Amino acid sequence: MEKEASTQAPKSTQESILKEEIITERKWVKLEQTTYVDPTGKTRVWESVKRTTRREGLSADGVAIIPVLQRTLHYDCVVLVKQFRPPIGVYCLEFPAGLIDENESPETAALRELEEETGYKGDIIECSPALCLDPGLTNCTSHIATVTINGDSQVNLKPKQKPGDGEFVEVVTLPKNDLLQRIEELVTVEHLIVDAKVYAYALALKHATDAPFQVPFMKF
Repeated sequence: MEKEASTQAPKSTQESILKEEIITERKWVKLEQTTYVDPTGKTRVWESVKRTTRREGLSADGVAIIPVLQRTLHYDCVVLVKQFRPPIGVYCLEFPAGLIDENESPETAALRELEEETGYKGDIIECSPALCLDPGLTNCTSHIATVTINGDSQVNLKPKQKPGDGEFVEVVTLPKNDLLQRIEELVTVEHLIVDAKVYAYALALKHATDAPFQVPFMKF
């Protein structure tokens, strides 16, 4: 009787980090070279960018905020920020965001950054676990906090920004019910780029309100 050829994949090796070496370091970031073992047992090298500000014990480097502005007789709006980003050389449409300070919870950081960048005071609805941002390039992680803003409250009628030194942030408020369309209009008119988190959120809102896909009934 002829034996069947084996189709079993070769046994994999547990990936592991062998060493990490700093190639160069500046005030905010450093370039590192990581030597690691891949699933086949081969030793490989990976280059990555890491923050110099990361502190032990923090669950993530920073926090991004999804702020929903709620006002009587108005559609709910999402509060975004637009700022020039030197790494890409253009303006970027983003959620308000920032680094978490030492001894600060993600929720506290979210409310502080929201007020600094937009002037609004909000309330935390939920906060995500630590999420990776671009794992092929960096070890940076972030929480995403959902915040509601009572637009009828006296403290939010005339919001005043408190940006840090070197921060030049423009607040952009867009209706939540057609967020994706309004974002795409801004991209066309202002030729800016959209942060992936913002676009993914807008796309999810659109998919959530679309009619469900139905397979047409076929008679046989």
